Amino acid sequence: MKVTLLATSCDKKDCPTIYKTDRDTVLVQGETPADHGLTIPVHESLVEIPMDLIRKAFGGRIG
Repeated sequence: MKVTLLATSCDKKDCPTIYKTDRDTVLVQGETPADHGLTIPVHESLVEIPMDLIRKAFGGRIG
């Protein structure tokens, strides 16, 4: 899989980050929330990232 950085919230490697892949998918790096109250399948997970990072990744086109 080829991964390309779209946006990050800092210069370190341990910050919320959005990547695009050559599979026409997006990878998201962020905090793993524990207080969401949702039932998530074992093979899936949630990450939490700032809305400002999403806006940055998509050129501000998201409200």
